[in-house]
Amino acid sequence: MSKKTYHSATALQYEGKKAPTVTAKGHGELADEIVALAKEHGVLIHQDEELSKLLSQLQLGEQIPQQLYIVIAELIAFSYVLQGKFPENWHNIHQRIDIKT
Repeated sequence: MSKKTYHSATALQYEGKKAPTVTAKGHGELADEIVALAKEHGVLIHQDEELSKLLSQLQLGEQIPQQLYIVIAELIAFSYVLQGKFPENWHNIHQRIDIKT
């Protein structure tokens, strides 16, 4: 099995109070190392060439711009769902539907 090579990678950290911040970024081998380290620590990876281009323009320690809030928020929310994490007050409508056959 061949190893996947990443052209570029940008890591974001989200603390829940401020906008996500760029914590690592790189191209080529460094991108591969960032992705490998993230996977090693159970961090979900999202591949999107256009988003990657936008994020690669940011500097280390810089918060994402307001124009990216919605797309990044959706990715964070989706990653939480994939991990089985839900807010305390979240109610799954599909579990409340009683279908009688």
